[in-house]
Amino acid sequence: MKLTVQEAAILLGSNDERVYDWIEDDSLPAQRIRGQYRINPTELLEWATEHGFTVTPNAFARPDDPAMARSLAEALRAGGIYHRVPGSDLATVLRNVVTRLPLDDDADREILLQILLARKALGLVPIGDGIAIPNVRTPVILATGDSIAALPFLIDPLPIDAPDGKPVDTLFFLICPTVHAHLAMLAKLAFCLKAAPFRDAVRRRASAEDLLRICAATEGANNP
Repeated sequence: MKLTVQEAAILLGSNDERVYDWIEDDSLPAQRIRGQYRINPTELLEWATEHGFTVTPNAFARPDDPAMARSLAEALRAGGIYHRVPGSDLATVLRNVVTRLPLDDDADREILLQILLARKALGLVPIGDGIAIPNVRTPVILATGDSIAALPFLIDPLPIDAPDGKPVDTLFFLICPTVHAHLAMLAKLAFCLKAAPFRDAVRRRASAEDLLRICAATEGANNP
């Protein structure tokens, strides 16, 4: 469903006038339908990521859908935080990450690996500070279970072009049951990475326990 300018403003934590400015001056994708702008939620999230904005973490929430209920902290706990993952190239890193994921079905593991290898860097968006997050438009969908997130810290940085020129050594992966769940979890991830405590914990490669605690606190502060 397309968003109105008013709805987009709420999701971006801004106002209607700023959204109109972004449409006219900063290439926020929008269509005119019967004289009114309408914005695709996926394109909004993609634009926000590219321009350093965040949408509200509950932007894609659906109260009637259990797949939307899992927090980022819960997804990370399920998927795992991995320190010192080896690999001198992206393909090797991807193989080493997939072997560590807590998947019950080896067939799913092989499918996931082939999906990631086919996409390579196209599935990642560098956001600075050596961090890359999943691409809005290339969700990894396994239609079993809840959304999971994985956070591998690499031994060797990867030569992926980043906005600040820093090589990428920290990756986030999302595996979700639906495209909508992917968008919902990506909004939560982008929100947490904008919060200084969580981003700093990621940058200093804090322990899994500390990262999960800080992530949960960050999300909790947004939902008092």
